Amino acid sequence: MKDSILNFNKKIKNLFIYTPFIKSVLKDNLAYKGTFYLYILCKILCVFITYYLWKAIFLSSDNASLGGFTDIEMVAYIFMSFVCSNIVFISMTTKIGNDVMDGSIAINLIKPISYKLKLLSESFGEMVYKLIFPSLFIWVGIEYYKFCTMENYRFLLSNALLFLLSSFLGFIIYFLFEFCFGMLAFYSTYVWGMEIIKNSILTFLTGQLIPLTFFPDTIQKIFDYFPFALMNYAPVMIYLGKFNSSKIMFLIVKQLVWIVLLEIFSYRLWKRITKRISILGG
Repeated sequence: MKDSILNFNKKIKNLFIYTPFIKSVLKDNLAYKGTFYLYILCKILCVFITYYLWKAIFLSSDNASLGGFTDIEMVAYIFMSFVCSNIVFISMTTKIGNDVMDGSIAINLIKPISYKLKLLSESFGEMVYKLIFPSLFIWVGIEYYKFCTMENYRFLLSNALLFLLSSFLGFIIYFLFEFCFGMLAFYSTYVWGMEIIKNSILTFLTGQLIPLTFFPDTIQKIFDYFPFALMNYAPVMIYLGKFNSSKIMFLIVKQLVWIVLLEIFSYRLWKRITKRISILGG
């Protein structure tokens, strides 16, 4: 019993080795004021383009609701989907590809740290940065909008906490998926084009651009067999109160199951690839 406690404490202490990677990402993103403000401006412009697109769709429709969403709910979905996707979709494919191309992957492999945990730490630092800038401000803004436009406005703390939990699990799912996808760099050595295609497809599959309720029932059932809806669509729908408690628990358990499956797959894939690695630079 004592040995198991000591081993557990040792593992916890080893995790603190990766905290400098989290801090370095935060410092790097805040280092240049011009880049920081330009990043905020670009993000806000992107979300407002989507907002005005859906506003035009609702104005041209005679129905009070589309796909189960009223105009106010759609506005909330658009902005909360932006918040969720902004903190979940932390791409690591380019990072892995660059490490393979310049040969620095070899240095990372001989270091007494886990390359995968290093990437996870950097992704977590990026997620924290994006959660604060500008996601938190947009979140507050959409709550103010709901307060001004809804007669029976209520801020449900439980929904907000469940949204954060589900978003974090979605972040882990996306990281593991991204890690597996990034392994293609060991075969092709250049993954920029594939990453563009992947991001375009995920925009639809995760419900970031169009809520999945707009798709036919058959397509929605097919989506249920994949983890993509759990990355963005499910957390946002939880926040909007579209699911009951049993459905929420089912989705969270489903996210945990996908995390385990992707972790097993990524572990085996990493073991297989590192046996045949060839370094082009360094």
